[in-house]
Amino acid sequence: MLGRFPIRAKLTVGSVAPLFVAFFICSLAGLYIINDKIASQAQEKVRTDLNSAREIYRNELERIRELMDLTATNPYNSSSIVAGEESIRQLLRNRLQNKHLDILTAVDATGKVLYRAHSPQLRGDRQSTYFVEQALKGVAVTGTSVLTPEQLSQEGITLVNRATIPLISTPHARPRTDKSERSGMVMVSAFPLKNRDGKVIGALYGGILLNNNNALVDKIKDIVYEGVKFRGTDVGSATIFLGDARIATNVRTTDGARAIGTRVSQEVYQRVIVEKKKWIRRAFVVNDWYFTAYEPILDLQGKAVGSLYVGMLEKPYTHMQKSVNSILYLVLFLTSLIGIAVSGFIGTLLARPIKELEKLAHRVARGERNLQIEVHSTDEVGDLAEAFNLMTRALGRQEAEIGLLHRALELKIEERTAQLSDKTRLLAQTQADLARAEKLADLGIVAAGVAHEINTPLAIIRGNTEVLEMCLPAEHPNHEEVEIISQQTERMAKIVGNLLTFARQKSLNQRQFMVHEVLDDIVAQIRHQVPMDAISVKWEYDLNLGPVTGDTDQLRQVFSNIILNAVQAMLPAGGTLRLTTRPHGPGNGCIIQICDTGKGIDAEHLEKIFTPFFTTKDSGTGLGLSVSYGIVKDHGGDIRVSSTPGMGTCFEIELPGVDPMEQHEG
Repeated sequence: MLGRFPIRAKLTVGSVAPLFVAFFICSLAGLYIINDKIASQAQEKVRTDLNSAREIYRNELERIRELMDLTATNPYNSSSIVAGEESIRQLLRNRLQNKHLDILTAVDATGKVLYRAHSPQLRGDRQSTYFVEQALKGVAVTGTSVLTPEQLSQEGITLVNRATIPLISTPHARPRTDKSERSGMVMVSAFPLKNRDGKVIGALYGGILLNNNNALVDKIKDIVYEGVKFRGTDVGSATIFLGDARIATNVRTTDGARAIGTRVSQEVYQRVIVEKKKWIRRAFVVNDWYFTAYEPILDLQGKAVGSLYVGMLEKPYTHMQKSVNSILYLVLFLTSLIGIAVSGFIGTLLARPIKELEKLAHRVARGERNLQIEVHSTDEVGDLAEAFNLMTRALGRQEAEIGLLHRALELKIEERTAQLSDKTRLLAQTQADLARAEKLADLGIVAAGVAHEINTPLAIIRGNTEVLEMCLPAEHPNHEEVEIISQQTERMAKIVGNLLTFARQKSLNQRQFMVHEVLDDIVAQIRHQVPMDAISVKWEYDLNLGPVTGDTDQLRQVFSNIILNAVQAMLPAGGTLRLTTRPHGPGNGCIIQICDTGKGIDAEHLEKIFTPFFTTKDSGTGLGLSVSYGIVKDHGGDIRVSSTPGMGTCFEIELPGVDPMEQHEG
């Protein structure tokens, strides 16, 4: 007979051995994940932060372009600028101040400066910069340009002073003989000035000098990093380089000042400026290590003139690595100690009752219980197995019977639970529909009352405004305020109209109409309201769909609201608008789907979009979809919405129609 190996020793060894193996594996995995994965994830975040910074930079260029477009493309403004009318000059001065521009200049068809809003006394010189030449050729251009000190001096001595940046020597920077950077990087937009015949009669250009202008980099930091700090220091930073010199930055030196004038390393300069490629890796910036990302800034001719940088301080991640490593080692060490103690204690506890259980099993098993199992071990478990052999025969049949009863009971419980769940869900839906109906009814009464009370004074205001507008000449200084009153009065009238519609003050004027013609007409009208150049329309009409019965005007309002919302959700990036129809029901009903590929609707907003006065738009009233919901319900139909954030939204409108047999019987 083999020597006995106590079960207590087996349990102790069996518990401790895997623990030490787990300790070793977890240590290696933890070190790899913490030291490699965290750093790589941080660097990847900086890559995405650079994409965000680029979009902010482009949005600023787009703001300047829209301002120039708005000012220059009006033939009246163009002729007035070239003619030197004082009212237009005042307009240019107001645009310069209100839109925070540094440069706003008009030239004639030969490039001679007619007027500088920022320096009215400087005029008569000729401009031959690339963007002015392109504008005089009739081509509008927007982008980044570098102006020489001489070109800056023509625009004004204040710009020359602002553009001058003393260079600070930094390690690993490329050699430079000059001591200061005097050129200026400008975000510029130039548009041709055309008369009513379309002939170019001059050009208008405006821009912002980036040298010593930290507003843009601070905006990038606030948006991308949201003021995150580590021990009082900003974690994120952004910089604009002209060549290899920082001209705008929120990177700080050791004394807390902005590191303007410091220079990028020669390695980064070669990669970004010379090779026009991105640099995304760890780097030493001014006085500390950062996770960095650089990309070239190209001028209007495609030449790399500078770079855009974002970076995150490495210290928070290093600190986190050390902290997590320490915690990992401490937890594993304490776990090992506790495991050894617990496994020894449990082994002792388990070995003691096994012998007792053996004796009890023999006492319970006395009788005809002859079911046998093979026994191979010679320890306490083997003894327990022999005792178990005596019990299984008697207990097997009982356990089988109990198992059958237990399974039958489980099936019955599952069946009742499923029925209860269905009833509960139906009850909850019914309660929600009743609550919504009651709420809409109350709101409809209030809305109708408010709308009727507002209509009378609103009509008086509108009439008096029209009289006042007719009395004031166009050049009167208060004419613009009167126009604003008129526009806002019209807006209030539309809101009152929506309130009346929401209150169900209109009866249905049902007749047959072609859904496809209505949808096509709405798309054509919306093209005149919002720019749809970046949006493609995909029609998926069922050509067998016949006329549909309903109130054409009210249903047109439903389709217009949803299609306009879909188009606005995809601007300015663009996307695909999909219009789908198919027959529904036994009569002339149909289903209309209006889907977009826009930004989608958040889950917490999805259940509220048909709630009156709920809106996520700054200028919305929150009644459009509520009115649409009520119109569809008045037709006996249904409207559903599904959305995935970031992928788009789909509205499905179900119109039941009228069964031909019912029409004949009626």
